[in-house]
This record gives sequence, structure tokens and C-alpha cells, in this order.
Amino acid sequence: MECPARRGRRRGALLGVALLAAPALAACGAQDSGPPTINLYHAPEQNLQTVVDDCNREAAGRYRIVYHKLPRDADGQREQLVRRLAARDTELDVLGLDTTWTAEFAEAGWIREWTGETKAAAARDVLPGPLESARWHGKVYAVTKNTNVQLLWYRSDLVDQPPRTWSEMIQVAQRLAEQGKPSAILITGAQYEGLVVNYNNLVASAGGRIVSEDGTRAVVDDGAVRALRVLKDFATSGVTNPALENHKEDGVRLAFQAGDGAFQINWPFVHPATKAGNPDVFRNMKWARLPGVDPGQPGRATIGGANYAISSYSRHPGEAFEAALCLRNPEHQKFSAVKDGVPPTIESVYDEPEIAEAYPMKETIREELKDAALRPVTPAYQNVSTVLSTLLSPPSAIDPERTAARMRTELQDALESKGVLP
Repeated sequence: MECPARRGRRRGALLGVALLAAPALAACGAQDSGPPTINLYHAPEQNLQTVVDDCNREAAGRYRIVYHKLPRDADGQREQLVRRLAARDTELDVLGLDTTWTAEFAEAGWIREWTGETKAAAARDVLPGPLESARWHGKVYAVTKNTNVQLLWYRSDLVDQPPRTWSEMIQVAQRLAEQGKPSAILITGAQYEGLVVNYNNLVASAGGRIVSEDGTRAVVDDGAVRALRVLKDFATSGVTNPALENHKEDGVRLAFQAGDGAFQINWPFVHPATKAGNPDVFRNMKWARLPGVDPGQPGRATIGGANYAISSYSRHPGEAFEAALCLRNPEHQKFSAVKDGVPPTIESVYDEPEIAEAYPMKETIREELKDAALRPVTPAYQNVSTVLSTLLSPPSAIDPERTAARMRTELQDALESKGVLP
């Protein structure tokens, strides 16, 4: 039989085992009387267990963190968490959330607000972009674990200076094509979240908005329409890779690594991957901020990453808050950045010598994080992402005004959970 707190999830699992009842009760009582277990649910991360072990030593027996690995894909992670939180599962304590889930989980009442000293500790020395991803309606609902931003990667043997705008980048690529040189601009163009991120980069760079600030209305303003024009112009410019409509992050990286492109927009993981995969291309591989839409205005990058939230149903919230802060403290953010390739959110960590060695592009990352863009902040983001990826694919078929009109209608339905999603 089970401890009372667990019966709801596994009723009947041990029917007919009366002979085991007494030992089971004894074990249950022993667990309840010992140090609390803080269950961490997070995506698989190769060296996260080392961080957990370190925090357990620091806790000195006051509690013990147990790391439970969620599925590798984001959809699978969210599905497991949502199902268990909807069932008010008390076995969840610290939750590793994608940065786009904050509003959804907070609005549903599944995660606790960070207040007082925990709120101050969560915000201390955190870069503006990542910090904003932990907020909903002006309140803090998570502590930032790690972040990420895309950069423009280019070949310095083909391009003297990185282009500052998309228009300039397209023109440079077209000249390279005329000269018979590698010229492709490589981006994630498949019908999935990577395409949404590229569009969101352009919207933010054009000063536009897709969804209202309170997350309830589809806006798709002039800046969002301009972003559609840029994406359409790019897709029909003659300098895309033939696999654009199928490319995800690693496909983009492999094409650039093979020497097929002059530019790629991708995350920092491509730097060590290209170094190992093709030293000849890597030798001339440089980076810059994302190109903008208007001359004189740098591009804005959409942040990725993960945050730690505390379940509303945790039986040990005090210890859970403490554990979360330990798991992402400056020393552990530095360790994870170097060992697992997840850039830190705490600004002072970027000044550490180990970060400079692992991330030679760290100043560009930090610069983008100070002016970062969030994906549309709404509890219905999963619906919004599905609609956007469908309407943006394939990019060559975009009709800016008509696509924008459809976006306003279909996004509003998605925000209100109406109709059938594509």
C-alpha cells in the first residue's frame, strides 16, 4: 500500500498484497519523518546531476533533491507536467519550464509567485531579457536557469563585414552567387517553432507586435506586416538553401558546416559543433548581432532557455525555493554553461575566465540579451505557435497583407481557444 499523499495517482496498484502492508507503512512513516525529498523535473541535461549533487551537499541533510528527467522534446515535457499539475500531484516540487510556459502555468495557478527575499534573490544580477521571461502580469513566477539567443554567423573569407540589415545581407548573398561563390543564407524554415522564432526576430526588429501586452488580443500591427514582407523577400531572393522548407537547427548547421552557405542564423551550439565537424569552415567562421530591418537599428533576438518554477502543490515549498536558487546560482550557471552549452542568465557570470574560453562570442550574446525579444506572452502560447508556424509556411507563399489578415483572425481564435487548430 501507499503513503496517503500518493494514493490518488495509483489507486489499486497493490490490491491483494496484504502481507506487505506493515512493511509498507513502516517505510512510509520513515520517509515522512526524515528530510523532505524535493523532486526536480527537468529536461535531460548531461551534467545537471552534478549540480544536484552539489546542492544536496550544501543542504547538509535539511532536504534532498532528486532529479527526474522529462522527455527530450519540449512538447513531451509540457504534456507530462500539465497532466500531473492538473491532477494536483504533490510529488512535483521544482519544475524546469521552457521560457514560453510562464504565463500558461501562472494563469492556471500551477506555480507559486516568488515574493519577498526569494523574489529579490531571483532577480539579482539577471539580464533583462531572461528576467522578463519569468514574469506574468508584473509578478515573478520563476527563477531563470539558463538562456539562449541566436547570432548571425558568417564566413569572413567571403564577407569582409557582417551585414547590418536583412536587405544588405540578401544583396551581399546575391553578389556572391553571381561570382559563383557559396552564397546561401541559412535559417530554420520548416513548419515548427524555429520558423516562428525567425519571424518573431523580424517583428521585434521592426518594432512590431503580434499579440497585445496582456496576451488577450491578436494585434499583428504594421511592424508585424513589415516582418512578413522581409521574410517573403528573403524566401524569393534566390539565395536560400533548397532545403529551406525542411531545415531545422541542426540541418542549418550542417549545411553551413559543409560549406554551402555564406550566412546562417543559429544558436551558439554551432560554434563548437563546426569546430569539430569542419575545421576549414570554422577557421573563417565569425559572428555578429542579428541583422535588423531598418538601417542603424540592430536586430533583436528572441530568447530561449529554461526557468525553474515551484509547484503550487509542493508539500515543501520553502525547501523547493531554496533548492531552485541553489541549482541556478552563479557557480552552477557557470558550470552548466561550460559543460552543457547553456548560456547563463546572471550577468556577472559572463566575466568569468571560463566563460570567455567556452564562449568567445559572449559579449555579443550579452549585448543581445540586454535588448532581447520575447515570443508572444500569453497563456495560449502553444496555440499561437501552432497558428503562426502554419501561416508562415512555406515562407515563399507569404502574401504580407492577406497573411496578416488571416493571422489576426486565426490568432484571436487561438487566444480564445476557439475552433480547430491547424
